[in-house]
Amino acid sequence: MDPFLGEIRMVGWNFAANGWALCNGQLLSISQNAALFSLLGTQYGGDGVQTFALPNLQSRVPIHQGTGPGLSPYVIGQSSGSENVTLLTTQMPAHNHLMGVSNQSGSVADPTNAILAQGNSGSAREPVAVTDYVSTAATGTLAPTAIQPAGGSQPHSNLQPYLCVNFIIATQGIFPSRP
Repeated sequence: MDPFLGEIRMVGWNFAANGWALCNGQLLSISQNAALFSLLGTQYGGDGVQTFALPNLQSRVPIHQGTGPGLSPYVIGQSSGSENVTLLTTQMPAHNHLMGVSNQSGSVADPTNAILAQGNSGSAREPVAVTDYVSTAATGTLAPTAIQPAGGSQPHSNLQPYLCVNFIIATQGIFPSRP
């Protein structure tokens, strides 16, 4: 069966067969592809005088035009999204990182499985080991300003799981008729 002109298919090979082109945003000559231009126009790019562009599905997920209940509206040819995103502090939910402490005198020197306590420093006449931790439950928290914000404002990957295939578009075929 002959394809419709402008039909897009997914294929598992790395080339466009005869009568097809890769959907990679390439510019085509209007004069050499007038019928395809009459279907696509400049919705994917081009100057509309000498050139028009094919859809670019490289690093893109196709979605349907229009909208649905509770969804954003999308216009055919619209491109958006980003592979990497940097979250700002203002975009994160409000939260704090409080550090538990104890008002008891310290009884252990090793912080492993212990919390910060009131320090025990010996006098000059009678030195004792410094024990600044206790192994009991916290009785309070440090002031929120005692722990500084963290993060490096670096982008992180924002990709859903994917499998790479090629999209091709028919540059020859049956001109689709409108209902």
